[in-house]
Amino acid sequence: MRGVNKVIIVGNLGSDPEVKQFSNGGSVTRIAVATSEQWNDKQTGERREQTEWHRISLFNKLGEIAAQYLRKGSQVYIEGSLRTSKYTDQNGVERYATEIRAEQMQMLGTAGGAQGGIANNNTAGTTYQNQPQGGYNQVGYNQGGNQAPNHFGGYPNQNNAQTNNQAAPQAGQNAGFGNNPFMNGNQAPQGVNTGNNQPAQNPQQNPAMAIPKPGAVDDDIPF
Repeated sequence: MRGVNKVIIVGNLGSDPEVKQFSNGGSVTRIAVATSEQWNDKQTGERREQTEWHRISLFNKLGEIAAQYLRKGSQVYIEGSLRTSKYTDQNGVERYATEIRAEQMQMLGTAGGAQGGIANNNTAGTTYQNQPQGGYNQVGYNQGGNQAPNHFGGYPNQNNAQTNNQAAPQAGQNAGFGNNPFMNGNQAPQGVNTGNNQPAQNPQQNPAMAIPKPGAVDDDIPF
């Protein structure tokens, strides 16, 4: 059985996104997202809260969208996987850092009054995801129901669905009985072999069964 490395985070940004450009033309946008957990202390009855910070990297087009619309305080949905990297600190000691590599992002909201936010446009509630080629798709957040309208190229599988729907009636016309001309006594279409060398043009004028001549009957009784 294959392993699963999947992370889902819903939280708020603790600072504005940071963008880094690569020499090959790519880019990465890094954000820090906070998630909070609350519970009641059994001994004191006090309400307690614990906050976890998550380092998230968004590459190429997905990162460009995050850098354009997300700001400190923005709420975001992130779906991705854990990645661990190794580096050497200033003292020459090797250290490891774990971060989330985002594969899908949805902007849920923004801090009030944040400049460049998404409160007054149609990007809130829209999901973006990376493609293997480095691009992105825009898909609906509700995976079990209808998809959100795609302003960047349509639904991902819309063309395949149309092709399948168009192919079904053709198969029904070739093999189904509903459109079979022989079931209704109509003239057979040209090019169809009906069992003899000539196409049937009028089934009602078929010759009757041939009756043998009297002379051809054998008079000998077999017993």
